[in-house]
Amino acid sequence: MTPRPDVVVTGLGAFSPIGADAPTTWEAALAGTSGARTLDNDWSEKYGIPVTFAATVVGDVNERLARPEIKRMDPSAQYAVIAAREAWADAGSPEVDPVRLGAVVSSGIGGIHTTLDGWDVLRERGARRVLPTTVPMLMPNSPSAYVSLDLGAQAGAHALVSACASGAEAIGYAVDMIRAGRADVVVAGGTEAVIHPMPVAAFAASRTLSLRNDDPAHASRPYDVDRDGFVIGEGSAVLVLESAEHAAARGARVYAKLAGVGLSADGYHITSPEPTGKGQIRAMEMALADAGASVRDVVHVNAHATSTMVGDMIEARAIRHLFASEADHVALSATKSMTGHLLGGAGALETLFTVRAVADRVAPPTINVENPEPDLEVPLVRDTPAQLPDGDVAALNNSFGFGGHNVALIVTNA
Repeated sequence: MTPRPDVVVTGLGAFSPIGADAPTTWEAALAGTSGARTLDNDWSEKYGIPVTFAATVVGDVNERLARPEIKRMDPSAQYAVIAAREAWADAGSPEVDPVRLGAVVSSGIGGIHTTLDGWDVLRERGARRVLPTTVPMLMPNSPSAYVSLDLGAQAGAHALVSACASGAEAIGYAVDMIRAGRADVVVAGGTEAVIHPMPVAAFAASRTLSLRNDDPAHASRPYDVDRDGFVIGEGSAVLVLESAEHAAARGARVYAKLAGVGLSADGYHITSPEPTGKGQIRAMEMALADAGASVRDVVHVNAHATSTMVGDMIEARAIRHLFASEADHVALSATKSMTGHLLGGAGALETLFTVRAVADRVAPPTINVENPEPDLEVPLVRDTPAQLPDGDVAALNNSFGFGGHNVALIVTNA
């Protein structure tokens, strides 16, 4: 039987609340920069929305995209195309047969701006004023489709939707495409653009958002006993994945290896994670087995850790259960403390962070943790980065989503 190909990361792109590209986003993460800021609007007064801040993108799409592109894309697709173009350039714009090039870019919610704005136009101005581009702008596969059109990818354009695990699952699917021989190169990641009054109001109604309106920069505080919810964010991250053989043949610079993928479902509740974390544990175990790694190989975990009262500690206990006596040497980071929660884009951005952590041998910090949970029992990287050991190492990235979706990815040094 032909051995399956190794999958490596050769390009990184980001458009995030803490950086307009991948290098500045990574630098800001290492510096412990918060992307949460007060919104410049009247939503609170006009609609009674109790949350007045979010983690908005710092870049200007008008500087990165042409006007016709902006007009035909929902912001979720705009962000994805910006990140994908950067990742492609970072990979050296590889020459690849279009039928061997794929795109997998996911969103948890899709073109919500287009959907809601279109409804406003219909109600206020009538059906004839609804844009004919509305459907291709609002469909959740639009970001993946536009990335595939932009790069001419013909091996497949996919958009897996699994709520806040979407970006990570997209990367896992891209790995499977390369392993199955469907593609040599796949551009993969996640995107989200939901800073709009309706979704913000809806998340606030579910009591999952932080209400620290007077101090947004310190609102996202995973594992802190005083956390009160997550900070909603927006943005995109995209990775270029290649078979190791294809990357070597063209002399590509390789960041790391995407070595293991683990997927599971809780089958428990539409929003709450299963209390024992058994589904999360199963996904992590599957990722380790897929990578041929053990818990002793893992030196860093980028946790899903959203800053919610229930979810944070279920994941922490799952990690502790998995690593048992080996947990003391694991550097645990919760980067949503800085970026906020990018929903469908979160898993992709955190995979990018995990790749850079392995490549640079440094774990990004978790900020705003003033009173750590006493039962955490896994060494938390707080305030300043932590050095990771030399030699062969592995890192774990967790992403979990409403509906009980669990995704775990293993990254190893190249």
